[in-house]
Amino acid sequence: MNSANAWWAIRRRSWLALTVCALSYGSVSYAQSDVLAPEAPGRVTESVLHSFDGTDGANPVAGLLREDGGFYGTTSGGGASNDGTVYRITSRGTLTTLHSFSGPDGATPDAGLVQGRDGNFYGTTVYGGTNNDGTVYKITPDGTLTTLFSFSGLDGAFPHGTLLLASDGNFYGTTAGGGGGIGGGTVFKITPGGTLTTLFAFGGPDGETPLAGVIQGSDGSFYGTTYAGGHFGLGTVFMLTPTTTGTLITSVPFDGTNGAGPTDSVVERSSGNFYGTATNGGASSDGTVFTITFGSPLTALFSFSGPDGANPVAGLLRDDGNFYGTTSAGGASHDGTVFKITAGGTLTSLFSFDGTDGKTPEGVLVRVGQGNFYGTTLNGGAYDDGTVFTLSVHPEPPQ
Repeated sequence: MNSANAWWAIRRRSWLALTVCALSYGSVSYAQSDVLAPEAPGRVTESVLHSFDGTDGANPVAGLLREDGGFYGTTSGGGASNDGTVYRITSRGTLTTLHSFSGPDGATPDAGLVQGRDGNFYGTTVYGGTNNDGTVYKITPDGTLTTLFSFSGLDGAFPHGTLLLASDGNFYGTTAGGGGGIGGGTVFKITPGGTLTTLFAFGGPDGETPLAGVIQGSDGSFYGTTYAGGHFGLGTVFMLTPTTTGTLITSVPFDGTNGAGPTDSVVERSSGNFYGTATNGGASSDGTVFTITFGSPLTALFSFSGPDGANPVAGLLRDDGNFYGTTSAGGASHDGTVFKITAGGTLTSLFSFDGTDGKTPEGVLVRVGQGNFYGTTLNGGAYDDGTVFTLSVHPEPPQ
């Protein structure tokens, strides 16, 4: 719980680590350009679809869910009670606030939404609920919200990650704290009706403080990351297999050189072959893109160094054989970047935010059509309360 609270204190508004990072390379001069030529493979354009102003939400941490011809998302703050919102936005930027949290029904939704088999959306809030330890909720497409479960500490506390709809029709997720023992967080299962089962409680050596949700691999097992814990105290990548007699977990620690402090989950490229981002660590302590095959060492594919981005909070989007992602800092204006990286580790900086068009992107990108990406920024925009943006990567014209 201590590490979860420490992370939250850093993340919520102060961003001390990013300030130090900016100071450390603040003397370097970058070209003030949204398109980082010549690295960009053709023309890249970015548009702000919406700037949050507080009343309609503020500071979206999670990315977007594409559904019904539009997108659904959450803001961690703002709304009627300043406890966050659920919203829908069209591809043209028309935003509708579906629900404003007020505390008893949840507060501070860091996580994105997942659609259930019933057509409703499911999510989590970090705080609020009966015990202020966070909630799992269901919300209909028109905005009717039902609190399915309120955490109480021993069964977990402070869920940050997006839920997974698994092949068995249930939802799986993590909490950053609680769970008994040292309170290092949990992995849980919850039915669409709200019955929760704690599958695993973290305790230090196997990881601590999972801030991301889990994915289900091609082998049926669940995979994820922890922000802290492990042999070096810098986080882990773990595999968890539910069994009839309990759970079996295998974790691989970060050691600093290959990354540290991952805040999002992994993506699977091929059977047992996973990719992800670590917020810190690497050659310049600005974070990494890593790869891991269980049974083999965890390897840094790329180490960020500031001009090419720094401190990736969001995970990766797998697309066209490559991966796309964001960094929450670094780039031309130190306000974050969008990048593409190959499976072999060749990185291309596509775009640098400058504050007016968004700042501090933390959510996973969504692709729509060929070369069109949608995402969110935590800060920046017209009111510095964050944005929804679209980015178009145009192909190189024929020679």
